[in-house]
Amino acid sequence: MLSITVSRYTVLTIIISEPNKGSHSEELVRRCHFFNGKGILIGKEFRSPSGIQLLRDLNLDLILGIHFPYIMPKEVLAVPRIGVLNLHPAYLPYNRGWHTPSWAILDRNPIGATLHFMDSGIDTGDIVHQKKLAVSPGDTANTLYRRLKSLEFEVFVEAWDQIKTLSFQRLPQRIDEGTLHRRDELFRPEIQKIDLEENVNAGRLLQKLRALTTDRLNEAAYYEVNRKKYRIQLTIQEDDSI
Repeated sequence: MLSITVSRYTVLTIIISEPNKGSHSEELVRRCHFFNGKGILIGKEFRSPSGIQLLRDLNLDLILGIHFPYIMPKEVLAVPRIGVLNLHPAYLPYNRGWHTPSWAILDRNPIGATLHFMDSGIDTGDIVHQKKLAVSPGDTANTLYRRLKSLEFEVFVEAWDQIKTLSFQRLPQRIDEGTLHRRDELFRPEIQKIDLEENVNAGRLLQKLRALTTDRLNEAAYYEVNRKKYRIQLTIQEDDSI
């Protein structure tokens, strides 16, 4: 996708997150070998007076975010002529915010990929394009996330005509029908901890383990023995011999 954009459009600056906020910042900088803009803004620098002024000086048409983990203040939202787009791994308005694959499995609500305009809320802006994805019985949050990233690419490609012409079909969200999860919610004991003395439904337990199997150990379900924590991550494989 980068090769498509480089030939006809100019990337003027890059905003990347701190290492603890995102997993693709270094890769983005590495892939943007063509980049010859005025500078890279890291973390919340884009909110600072100097960062905002840098963006204003560039006379931007559009800002495009991918899994952008920050809320943009109105001063930044007003900078580009058209607006700020974000690619989010969820079927908005469901699973606004963080850890979308985990909450899709836990809450059993729709999941997919959405390209949307950003506003002052958390993933509440108008939808440009989105596609839904079916959760497999063998999916963990980790495998689901990998499939969502492929779907996000499809959504972006299918919306490319709107992006390159700066002419968008905008669908307002029905926020009252959706869900929102903050980053810290997944780490709460009532979400992660397994009580070894509690009688639980096997299906519900499996659902929790699937939802909390990500690429990070500290997001996994756990149980405690002698004041020590033991984390559980699943590997699920379909048996196609039947």
